[in-house]
Amino acid sequence: MTLNALLDLCTDSQRLFILTGAGCSTGSGIPDYRDTDGRWKHRQPMTYQEFVKTPLARQRYWARSLVGWRRIADAEPGKPHQALARLEAAGRVRLLVTQNVDRLHAQAGSRRTVDLHGRLDRVECLECKTVYRREAFQDEMARLNPGWADAQATVAPDGDAHLARDDYESFQVPECPHCGGVLKPAVVFFGERVPKRRVEQAFKALDEADAVLVVGSSLMVFSGYRFARGAVERGLPLAVVNRGTTRADDELTLKVEDDCGDVLTALADRVETS
Repeated sequence: MTLNALLDLCTDSQRLFILTGAGCSTGSGIPDYRDTDGRWKHRQPMTYQEFVKTPLARQRYWARSLVGWRRIADAEPGKPHQALARLEAAGRVRLLVTQNVDRLHAQAGSRRTVDLHGRLDRVECLECKTVYRREAFQDEMARLNPGWADAQATVAPDGDAHLARDDYESFQVPECPHCGGVLKPAVVFFGERVPKRRVEQAFKALDEADAVLVVGSSLMVFSGYRFARGAVERGLPLAVVNRGTTRADDELTLKVEDDCGDVLTALADRVETS
């Protein structure tokens, strides 16, 4: 009954505001952060302050990311990404805001998107603000650190990896080729603000939406939860497809705890035949 209610709500909508989280990409082999109760599955990610202030923290981050990036680079869009691209092609998506940094929505064909937390396929200089392709940076890290790219590891969320070795002080991190500054992935770390322009773009679309659909997100992080609150404040229907607890459970219009790929595929099928 709840699934049918979700399909009815979203089929009737002409301007969906969609917010996606890690649950959209688990089927593509990218782990998520939290369990069904909203608790951390892994150690909490590195903070922006730690990355900026501590050289050893940067060495640890980039050594793990050198290995973990392979999973992100090789990932393919799954059923949720494909179904959401179909919804956009059918003219039903006002904007898709993703908390993911894997670019799988873009690969699937979605164009009306905001990468709220940035892109892991880019590297930026904290001093001169030059942005570089991740592939080139990856090649330079591998060149400077023979043997590290083949280290034994278990995959972690967002291109991280748990390595069998921990001699991070020996890891060489490339400097910015332009100014010699500190290089950081072009993503929003914990403790770092989401760029104002992205937030404004998202809220502008929320003002023009007629319903909000959250997919694969526990909404535990405020940067995403603020849009659920915005939906409630605007009197918009707020639907969630997510397995487990969300921060907005007491504010939802309806919730479906099922595989998001199956649910979104059913929704895309319904919209295309309506």
